[in-house]
Amino acid sequence: MQGNLLIHGATMILPETSVIGDLRIKNGAIEEILVGDALKPNDDELFIDARGLHLLPGIIDPQCHFRDPGQPEKEDLGSGSAAAVSGGVTSFLDMPNNKPSITDMEGMQGKLDTASQKCVNNYGFFIGATPDNLSDLQDVVGTPEAPISVPGICGIKVFMGSSTGTLLVNEQQALESIFHGTGGLIAVHAEDERRLKERFDAFKDRTDIAAHAEWRDDVTALLATKRAVKLAQESGHRLHILHLTSGLEADWLEGITSMPSQADSTQALITTETLPQHLTFNEEDVAREGTRLQMNPPIRYEADKETLWKQLKAGTVQCIATDHAPHTTEAKNLGFPSAPSGMPGVETSLAVMLTHARNGTCTIEDVAQWMSTNVAECYNMVGKGRLEEGADGDVVLVDMSNSRAVEDQHSWSRVGWNPFRGRDLVGWAQVTVVAGIPVFERTEATGPKGKLLVKPGEVGEPLLMTPWS
Repeated sequence: MQGNLLIHGATMILPETSVIGDLRIKNGAIEEILVGDALKPNDDELFIDARGLHLLPGIIDPQCHFRDPGQPEKEDLGSGSAAAVSGGVTSFLDMPNNKPSITDMEGMQGKLDTASQKCVNNYGFFIGATPDNLSDLQDVVGTPEAPISVPGICGIKVFMGSSTGTLLVNEQQALESIFHGTGGLIAVHAEDERRLKERFDAFKDRTDIAAHAEWRDDVTALLATKRAVKLAQESGHRLHILHLTSGLEADWLEGITSMPSQADSTQALITTETLPQHLTFNEEDVAREGTRLQMNPPIRYEADKETLWKQLKAGTVQCIATDHAPHTTEAKNLGFPSAPSGMPGVETSLAVMLTHARNGTCTIEDVAQWMSTNVAECYNMVGKGRLEEGADGDVVLVDMSNSRAVEDQHSWSRVGWNPFRGRDLVGWAQVTVVAGIPVFERTEATGPKGKLLVKPGEVGEPLLMTPWS
């Protein structure tokens, strides 16, 4: 458990290039990278022969719902963290719509304490906004004049439209108070609650899954996205728009969003993300799989998927998350509209995106940028997201040569199913490393599900994220 590791002969996805070489991690941090030659192993380090594999910076998933506290039949921080490392995810950010919802420092500290006992990777948590908890938000993230940065706390989550749980803020005065009165980053679930309510009667008797995307349409999303952007621009507040799903929003955001390092310092800093689901599935997949692919905002249409890809490559969309939100098969089998919205995602997100790279839709370098480097920058994470000397030793070795079909029986998520079942994917994590310590491996001996190598709580720290001015 010293965090000393030598990885030999991998194709390394470095910040500026991809090359074959060796990478040494000492005391949990990357100490040395050597291209085109071999480093001499030290006596106190573990040696991994990674010839034929690709080495990426550890994946960072900035949107998970690990259901802890309150819904252990779906997931908890232990099972969610295990599922994450099986997919190469070395750090995650978790959402506050728990039971009870996490809306004050006491709740946040409870999640941090639980994570330290259960997790096997690095963690961060959002506090949930309500119409009347401004002072609690300020206790956690500070004010614009005096922002607070607590290890393991990444910002405020605002549900602008009703989704799951009890958190909802759609009143203008409350939104203005939050944007003008708090520090840190605000992440929004952007769906317009008024439009959802106005259109509900027209869809309430529909039992076909197509009604879900028709009701929660792209205009519903765009209205809320425009509202959030205006609030950010008027207040100067740092804004992140969660799970972008529609081409309408993506095209409208062109020229508005940017990476922090490329932003105009005189304007509000706004970023956004999309999901592997929305880059892979379309209306035909939803019709075939039914409520297994039901989520909020919904998976939309082929035209939306194509536009999301276009704007991801153009830089309008900065990063990729999963919105991992598991529900039991019993609940999902209730059918539409009774089934809850949400699906697992952390186990397959990297393999899904690397399969897109294998198929020529993007590159492996793109995937590392979207799923690690850009996420770290969007959240001001210290030491994360890059294979470079001095960075934290969070890495993942993947196999781009061998494909394997997704099977529910190999799931680590407690609900035991995956929306990508039946799809052949490459890029499965072979070894996941956190702070120089291998926490997961997938070999011929372990079988396709793989094996955890550490006990809950042995590895993983609260993420350090510097405050936004």
